[in-house]
Amino acid sequence: MDSRFGYTFPAIRGVQSGRSYYTSMCPLRIIPKIFLFDEAEAELSPELRAQRTLNRGRIPEMVDYIVNNQETYTFSALTASIDAAVDFEQIGSSGAANQVGMLHVPMDAKFIINDGQHRRAAIEEALKQNPKLGDESIAVVFFVDRGLERCQQMFADLNRYAIRPAKSLGILYDHRDDMAQLTRLVVFKSEVFRGIVEMEKSSLSLRSRKLFTLSAIYSATHELLDGLDFKNQEEAADFAIVYWEEVTKHMQEWNRVREGKLTAGEVRRDFIHSHGITLQALGVVGNKLLKARPGDWKKQLRLLNNVDWSRSNTAVWEGRAMVEGRISKSSTHIEATSAYLMKQIKLAV
Repeated sequence: MDSRFGYTFPAIRGVQSGRSYYTSMCPLRIIPKIFLFDEAEAELSPELRAQRTLNRGRIPEMVDYIVNNQETYTFSALTASIDAAVDFEQIGSSGAANQVGMLHVPMDAKFIINDGQHRRAAIEEALKQNPKLGDESIAVVFFVDRGLERCQQMFADLNRYAIRPAKSLGILYDHRDDMAQLTRLVVFKSEVFRGIVEMEKSSLSLRSRKLFTLSAIYSATHELLDGLDFKNQEEAADFAIVYWEEVTKHMQEWNRVREGKLTAGEVRRDFIHSHGITLQALGVVGNKLLKARPGDWKKQLRLLNNVDWSRSNTAVWEGRAMVEGRISKSSTHIEATSAYLMKQIKLAV
């Protein structure tokens, strides 16, 4: 093959399912040039495409992530098929040298992204904002496969076992999101949350000893602090701790769990107040209360003692926090639950 009329990539060769594949580090500047977005293919029906359609709504957020975190951003490898015959020129004949060399691809080859088209689009837009990013690189895994059917199968296989991490785990590990950092401070510093918050999972089994999930506290605290001014993150976290500790004073079952007199599973089974929808509603209520009654908000919270939180109280909770006996997390039901609680503590809606 004459490399003067093609692409040449430094690469490492591997084998999967009896087929050779190649991994190369490609400068970001060439990614939009070799992986062209095919507008014509996007208009085809799904059965005639090798990829999902590009969701352009996802791109701006990904671009901001790259541009605003140029010293710490991380993108995983792109995976692509080459619809052409290739030539691998190894640097040696034995040992590791047999697997390292130059991959030569003809100029008329078609590159099809099997995994990473949104990363590719984000890279293209980020380069427009900061061309210096072009000197950085991203790993690309090349498979040599011809034909639509094989590319479709690769897409299905690559996404077959992809599982998005639980929201709680994402919050636990996210050091960019200020609210995630604040939520961790609240959970780690507050006595009322100690030992009863599930830090990894975003749903709890009946046998779980945890009463709340980190993701539920994140959403509730976000609602609580929305629009309130604080000097710094520490002050905001300390205030959130004071609020949640005050709420806990009026939640008999929460305290009984901490005292070992009730199990967390029993409380989640029989009551609604430890579920995410109620925590978020309490966050909304707290935000409204703090803005309307900054001087005596603790006094108003005492009225929470009068609320019957039991799931059997269907006259109140069905259609608000529950639908046909099941807890609902929709925004409509959060709003309805918040409105009911505000009425109970005599706060004008």
